[in-house]
Amino acid sequence: MKAPIAKPLNSAQVAFNALCEKGGGVRGGPVRGKTLGMLREQGKHLNQGAYTEVAEYLAAFPDREPWHVSYALALAWGRFSRLEETYVEAVVNLLEDWNDEDLATAREFHYEKGPVAIEESLRGGRHLFERTAMAGTLPSSFAGLKRSQDRWLRYVVADKPGYIGGWNATAVFMVALFAQPDLAATLTEPEVLLPIGGPILNGLRLMADAGLTGQAPVGAEAEEAGPDLGHIAINNGLFAEIRQGLPDWSLLDVHSGLYLLGTRLPESKNWAL
Repeated sequence: MKAPIAKPLNSAQVAFNALCEKGGGVRGGPVRGKTLGMLREQGKHLNQGAYTEVAEYLAAFPDREPWHVSYALALAWGRFSRLEETYVEAVVNLLEDWNDEDLATAREFHYEKGPVAIEESLRGGRHLFERTAMAGTLPSSFAGLKRSQDRWLRYVVADKPGYIGGWNATAVFMVALFAQPDLAATLTEPEVLLPIGGPILNGLRLMADAGLTGQAPVGAEAEEAGPDLGHIAINNGLFAEIRQGLPDWSLLDVHSGLYLLGTRLPESKNWAL
């Protein structure tokens, strides 16, 4: 099979190309076990930094609402903003009490999506927090997280707040999982839905084209329009399908491995093994 990734940017993409060229798997594609093993190790490696980052930011704001801190990190991980303490503090302030000063500060941290994407994502998030009344300690079980997520998604669908798309609709719950490493390590079925976005969808497409999943991913990653929850559920089912191939990894590991596989960010070279 021809190497599918033109100009690979990180070691996960280099390894995937090499496995595809070597073949030996379904329809001449890569060997499944070796490919999943590579994806597992890459995802675990990236997640070591994610667990540390979430712990550090929650510790930096011990007296603030942990859901709000988690939402700030979710936006940064979605490439809406740079992640710094000044930005997180401004986001938490805005989610508690909307004001022009903190909004101006938060907007300064934008990436290529621009300041409007930060502002509108924060407006949408503030609306959802007000509607769902999520506050206090992060739930310490999948059942508790799922109840919060179901309530949150109910208002995503009903109210259609701006910039709550495939990533922003679910990413705060991914961060809440990273805040609890022991719980996150046992996520083997999509009891809590993880976010989709450009790199994730790209990674799933590469896996499908290589014959490693039963179907291609569905949906788009645009945050300007509301998400299709059915598409999010289908793609989370694909995460679970991939994870079944090897033991000792979680859906968060699958998700992060797919991110490295599908990203087009040059700096991902520093995140991979």
